[in-house]
Amino acid sequence: MTTPPSTIDAYLAALPGERRELVEAILATIRQNADVKLEEGIQYGMPAFYLPHAAYPAGYHCDPAQPLPFASVAATKSGASIHLFCAYCDSDERARLVTEWKATGKRLDMGKACIRVKRLEQVPLDVVGAAVKRMTAARFVRAYESIVPASVRTAAKKPAKKTASRSPRR
Repeated sequence: MTTPPSTIDAYLAALPGERRELVEAILATIRQNADVKLEEGIQYGMPAFYLPHAAYPAGYHCDPAQPLPFASVAATKSGASIHLFCAYCDSDERARLVTEWKATGKRLDMGKACIRVKRLEQVPLDVVGAAVKRMTAARFVRAYESIVPASVRTAAKKPAKKTASRSPRR
């Protein structure tokens, strides 16, 4: 069993040429347009941009030990997937991204926030960059908090209740 890469450079070095070029181009676009409060690294096994605990102490409600995910890019067998959690959290931004992508004439294969692409020519990098640029850290936090209720964010920070273990009676 191989150890997953712990840095973006190691992740990219492990990719074959065409997929590396695809992932590098998307990462560069996000990097050029991302709010300076975002950090980058490996999160959930892929190159990612996230809001660190220093900027958002609560972290990600699903795993508060993780910083709040913003966007990530993963190589797939046949290309890459672009995970724009920032667009998932803001329905207006998601709709605008879809409209602008389709206006380029390029095919859009998208789930809620995951865009699947096979080749770099399929990605309107200017559209991805503009969507990332519009989503400042402050706007992202507002959007995230609007879809994840405070009770869920607070519950995620609390330690799980321990169940009492009983000793057998003698």
